[in-house]
Parts: sequence; structure tokens; C-alpha cells
Amino acid sequence: MQAVIMAGGKGTRLRSITNDEIPKPMVQVSGKPILEWQIEALKANGIDSIVIVTGHLGQKITEYFQDGKKWDIHISYYQETFPLGTAGALGFLKDILNDTFVLAFGDVIFDIDVQRMVDFHKQHNSAITLFSHPNSHPYDSDLIISDKNGCVECFISKNVERDEYYKNLVNAGFYIVDKKICNGIEVGVKTDLEKHVITGRIQAAHDVYSYRSTEYIKDAGTPERIHAVEKDIDNGTVKSKNLRNKQKCIFLDRDGTINKYKGLLYRTEDFELEDYVADAIKKINSSNWLVMVVTNQPVVARGLCDIADVERIHNKMESLLGDHGAYLDDIAYCPHHPDKGYPEENPVYKVKCNCRKPSIGLITGLSEKYNIDIQNSWIVGDSTIDIQTGKNAGMHTALVKTGVGGTDGKYDIRPQIEGENLLDLVARIIKM
Repeated sequence: MQAVIMAGGKGTRLRSITNDEIPKPMVQVSGKPILEWQIEALKANGIDSIVIVTGHLGQKITEYFQDGKKWDIHISYYQETFPLGTAGALGFLKDILNDTFVLAFGDVIFDIDVQRMVDFHKQHNSAITLFSHPNSHPYDSDLIISDKNGCVECFISKNVERDEYYKNLVNAGFYIVDKKICNGIEVGVKTDLEKHVITGRIQAAHDVYSYRSTEYIKDAGTPERIHAVEKDIDNGTVKSKNLRNKQKCIFLDRDGTINKYKGLLYRTEDFELEDYVADAIKKINSSNWLVMVVTNQPVVARGLCDIADVERIHNKMESLLGDHGAYLDDIAYCPHHPDKGYPEENPVYKVKCNCRKPSIGLITGLSEKYNIDIQNSWIVGDSTIDIQTGKNAGMHTALVKTGVGGTDGKYDIRPQIEGENLLDLVARIIKM
């Protein structure tokens, strides 16, 4: 398979490091240029040919990597004579590109199971697939809006005032691309990949998809971000996040664990974070653990609200956490309830299912998607229903002692650990 790396940036934010003597992708991170980390990661994923698009001080790149023989990979180059933006060079390259190729920007460190992403791309007949993930600063990031299948509907720019709560999902700068998108790029014209290529296909062809993953990819475009990436390399986070490896996850209940318990919560304005929750989730984010929500939401079956209302509540949850620099790797919920007889109930959701806790459908679905090691993962909730779910799944269990959970009387089972708040429990779990 083939990859294209856009490595023509000047790196103005890194001038204190580059001194305008090396291009941005040649900045050292843990003893190697950013580009070398990228080439090694691509080689490990079966990429055997790379085209590097160079610009400012591009000779420094060609002198270092030459033909790629040292890395057992074929490297060729396209030197821009003037800046062509993040996609303009593709117009010149289309005759030498494979039908499907990887596209990466030259200032990110990543360790990704590329084949998983390629499989997603092909399954959805996508023209261009964006690697997407939640981040710790969604309030100043361009956000992706997609449907339940991952088809991208639009972007919300960080420069636009946001009136509503939003889903924390951003474009990370790594793509699987079909060669046909190059046909719309005018040769010799400066072209922005997102503004001029992707946005047009979203509106006209509806064949742009978002591939959500928990794997490691971070911009190393500032001295502060380089320091953070080096820390992640040194502690093993970069490699451990690759989905070829089994992942450890802390699954969280929602009502009474993340937000203050208010009975059947179906109005967005009633959602309020519990104390210490943002700090607890930030602690998980900075570890090698994943954090995901699994929650029963029978308010849909009861007819108190619909799916869109639950999604808006979850958008508020993600927005409030994002304001504190915390994020959830994913959210799964069950809208069903098996008992009939409520006046406003929605019969579509009045069914028996395998996703309503203490059944484990939510857990197994996320585990398959993210290669999660169930036996070494935890579920944290405020009810013995959550503890029974953990037992049914064969995972570790923890109970938040809020005064609400643990008293339902339906399941006579004790958790492995109990704590006064989520932060207390998370700290203990991560140390184990």
C-alpha cells in the first residue's frame, strides 16, 4: 500500500526549535525526526511506498531519507516550487498514486492499526475517510458532525460561536483516500483539503466518512506538544493505544455516577455533573486506560423523550467535560424497556433486548469495536445493577456510594471496591 505525507510546512510555531534551519517535519522528538516516527509507523502497517511532499528547506528531508532503503521502504518526493496548501500537490501526483492510499500531515505522531481503518473505508465505499477522535480541547477545535454510520454531514468551525452543546469529535489529520478525489483538484492551484475538497464532497457526493478510534495521534506542532508527545512515547502510551493491542477500559454508568441523580432524566437542562467527575475522567485520559459510558435510558421506551433528546443530553455531557479538559472515548446506551403499560410508551422500544443492563450487549459491542480486554477492565456505577452487569461480563466492579445506588434490592451482590466519589475510585483502579 502507498502513503503520501504532506511535509512542506514552515513550522512558524516551532521557530524557537528550528531556527529556520530545518523544516518542521524534521524536528526531533525523543531522538528522531517526526517524519522518521511516521515512516516507521507506516512501514509497520505494511506500507511499502511513500511519496513525501516537500517545500520549505525540503532538501533537508531528501538528504536524510534519500530513497528509503535504510528503512526498507521506497521513498520518492514531490518538491513544491510554491506553497500549494494541504491538498494542491495531489493534483500533480494523481498519475502515480494507487487507487487507495494513506494521506498524513507531517507534524503528527501516530501509532494506528491502518488496516482496520482501510477495512472501514472499503466497507462504507468511502471516497475519503477521516481518522477522528475526541480531544481535551473541543471548545477550540473544528468538530465533525456525522450520522450513526459515520457519514460526515458537516464541520463546525472553531471560529463559529456555538449556540448548542456538541459531540466531542475532531479530525486528526490522517486519512484513507481514493484516487478519484484528485480529479477535482486543479493543478497548480493552492488547495485546502478540508475546505476545498472534503467539504465539497460532503455536500455533493455524501461519501466522506469519519473513522472513530481511540488510537494515538497527536499534533507535535508546538514546543509544548512535543514535550507531551515525548512523555507519551517514554511511558509507552503511544504504542499501547494501537488497537492491535488489547485495551483496558473503565466503563462508567451515567445517572448517579457522572451526573447528579434526578430520577428519569429526559430534559437537557436537568443534566448536571457530579462533583469530581471531570477530574476523574481527566485522570483516566492521562493514563493508558480508555473510558466509556454504558447506560440504560428507558426514558425513550417510556415515551418521555426520543433518541434525539438523549443524544442532546450526551452532547451536553461531552461539552461540560470538554470545558474541563476531559473526554469520553465513546458512549453506548440502551433505549429499551421490556415492561409495558405506561400511558405514553413508545411500543417500538418496548422489547426485550441484550443491551439493557445487567445484560452485557453494550459492553460486548464496545469491546469488539475497540479490542478491549474485558477480564482486566472495570465497570463503575451507583447501583447493584451495574455491579451485576460487571459480574455477568466477567470484569472488575466498583460502586460509587452516593446514597442512591446499591439500594435497589434486585441484585444481592457486592462490588470489589467502594468509594465516596468517582475520583477516589478511579485513582485506586489505576494504581492496581
